[in-house]
Amino acid sequence: MPGTVANELPPALRDATEDQPAARLALAGALASGPLHAYLFAGPAGTGKRATARAFAAEILAIGAPDPDDARRRAAQHPSPHPDLVWVSPPGTQHLVGEVRDRVIRAAAYRPFEGERRVFVIEAAEAMADESQNALLKTLEEPPPYVHLILLSAEPAALLETVISRCQEVRFAPLPAEVVERRIAAEGGWDGPELAAAARLCGGDADMARFLLSDAGNELREGAEACARAARAGDAGTRPWTAVLETADSAGTEAGEQVAARLAAAAEGLDAKEARRRHREGEEAAKREARARRTELLDFSLALCGAWFRDLAAVAEGAADLVLNVDRTGELRADAEGLDPTAARRAAELVLETRRNLQVNVSEELALETLFYRAEALLH
Repeated sequence: MPGTVANELPPALRDATEDQPAARLALAGALASGPLHAYLFAGPAGTGKRATARAFAAEILAIGAPDPDDARRRAAQHPSPHPDLVWVSPPGTQHLVGEVRDRVIRAAAYRPFEGERRVFVIEAAEAMADESQNALLKTLEEPPPYVHLILLSAEPAALLETVISRCQEVRFAPLPAEVVERRIAAEGGWDGPELAAAARLCGGDADMARFLLSDAGNELREGAEACARAARAGDAGTRPWTAVLETADSAGTEAGEQVAARLAAAAEGLDAKEARRRHREGEEAAKREARARRTELLDFSLALCGAWFRDLAAVAEGAADLVLNVDRTGELRADAEGLDPTAARRAAELVLETRRNLQVNVSEELALETLFYRAEALLH
């Protein structure tokens, strides 16, 4: 698509990069000069990498296609029926080595089924084991001329430097709260202070904001607030953090079961030996996903506690317009009455310290107990 500039991008790609000006400029240049063989879309979760990859892949597949508009339409669908778009997602927290080898490395040797190009998208590329990443190096370094690879990663530091160096990096920045709020409002179903709070508490991750607005997310948020408010009220002895642990446990179990079900469905019709291998892999994948989801939500619940303490400091200093929990201003004012804002800020620092400690396998229950009793001593 010679001559393409940022404001002349195809509609789907323009919409996908609306709030990512750096990515928009980079991809406009790629289409103008001809797409390279490998890209790394790097940035936090929920910032639009997936939608952008789908729109960019559709434009690549339209180049030289017998019917470009039809190629775009099919590539943009999810799941896509286009035979030259291969989209690989990990079944849990880690890609299966065999799937990367079969669906990407070996498949890249085959010429396009239609048109002139093939596109391979690897979602959550950081979830590839080193074995998979090393196996992919040759394909990244010397791909067939018709092959384009797009790696998506929220944690590019987990990728081998040799993988990163073979890709053109396209950066995606965390979304401002007002952008998250606008996006979710446009989807319908949510509005008002609750949406505004979710957009501010999600850390620029629109997917996490959507989770906060769900029943499960609301339960987690209420549990986190109960912990923070108990510390302020001198009620840490009620051990409200046990409910947070139970919520994270339940979410982890559900996530693991979903992975196991997906892999079981994918194994249907395979021969007995392959089915057994897939079953073993599925069990391990389900366990990894359960642990990862539990850890993720426990960490996020602590982030919510930290946000509550920071909001208390803001209210105590007369800066209520800076709070993140904009739908809880009444509760925050009640908790901030007579509070030293320095103590609230110190409590927020304790939360951050605990989040770091939990990354090195300390006892979760003991860490939470210590945190909230120390916060109680500061705040009460």
